[in-house]
Amino acid sequence: MKVLGIDPGLRNMGWGVIEVDGPRIRHVANGTIHSDGAQDLGARLSVLFRGLCTVIAAHQPDEAAVEQTFVNKDATGTLKLGQARGIALLAPAEAGIAVGEYAPNAVKKTVVGVGHAGKEQVQHMVRVQLPGVRFESPDAADALAIAICHARHLQGRSLRVIAAGKGAA
Repeated sequence: MKVLGIDPGLRNMGWGVIEVDGPRIRHVANGTIHSDGAQDLGARLSVLFRGLCTVIAAHQPDEAAVEQTFVNKDATGTLKLGQARGIALLAPAEAGIAVGEYAPNAVKKTVVGVGHAGKEQVQHMVRVQLPGVRFESPDAADALAIAICHARHLQGRSLRVIAAGKGAA
């Protein structure tokens, strides 16, 4: 199964694809979709959408995951990030791909073991779990962490289903 992780951003949208085989995960690809800050918002969102659709067409993921965003002090920035996040949810949904959503602390807790880990700790643990990986950008590293988080949650659900089935026998 292939999982696409997406780190939403209006200027830089990170993406990462991993392959999941039972408990094993393997890096497939990662990158960043860039929009031009000089363009109007609609044009920037279009660039992000088309770029993400290209990634989906190229890698054919089975599942996708997007990081949730929180309101911060800059309401305008939060709104624009929310619109980019909408693109991150829309592109996989349009392709018929189920999309999971995870809070940043949940991603860090899953990947590092603590919910308030720093970016360097997250990147280190992504490298540990995906040996030999090279990140195109910090946003791509975050996207891979989101994909890993989703994969681990899917694995946990599968184990609970198997355990529940054994208990019913």
